[in-house]
Amino acid sequence: MIRVVVADDQALVRAGVRMLLQAAGDMEVCAEACDGAQAVELAERHRPDVLLMDLRMPKVDGLEAIRRILAAWPSARIVVLTTFAEDENVYAALRAGALGFLVKDDDPERMVDAVRKASAGEPLLTPSVLRRVVERALAAEAAKPVVSPVEAALTEREREVLALVGTGLSNAEIADRLHVGVTTVKTHVSTAMDKLGVRNRVQAAVVAHRIGLVDSSFRPVKRARSSGTDAPDR
Repeated sequence: MIRVVVADDQALVRAGVRMLLQAAGDMEVCAEACDGAQAVELAERHRPDVLLMDLRMPKVDGLEAIRRILAAWPSARIVVLTTFAEDENVYAALRAGALGFLVKDDDPERMVDAVRKASAGEPLLTPSVLRRVVERALAAEAAKPVVSPVEAALTEREREVLALVGTGLSNAEIADRLHVGVTTVKTHVSTAMDKLGVRNRVQAAVVAHRIGLVDSSFRPVKRARSSGTDAPDR
């Protein structure tokens, strides 16, 4: 059973989301928050599999709540609920560590699918949306000092997988591209993220672009294979 906390200042929205998710059969809404401060408290108390977070709430807004939750619990899986997909705060939330976003008038099946994907750690953003997020993140970081060469800590296969994450491919698509199992891809993604110190695939994609594994057209950069001894995938 996927446990979900819903945070939205509108009671009707919370009730609708609760009914929708619980009708899916494999989900339960374990708590509801009416503002960001309560969302932070309930996230700590319940440690749900997924948090659905509105951005415009009283007391503490959703963006600040996301930052506080992830600071205390870096592995939290948060999906933004928004009225406008182009809200600048949506992109700020994604850069802060949210997994993706849902527009409130999206098809109900999309919300159910998004919660399942978030719970499984799968990507929620389409390649076109990921592209906009990465471009905004890189533009915001343009004036910052270049980070240390984290690429050196990655194996050749991890670099290859990270590059494909940077193009927006899912684990299944990466597995098909590299002719390996999905479980193997998940392991490489998780290990690479740990080495890079990033929370999710959005942040991993930004790093993939920053260190030159993906070009400006969102294509993996071809690399000469090294003579290293990376263990083959099984």
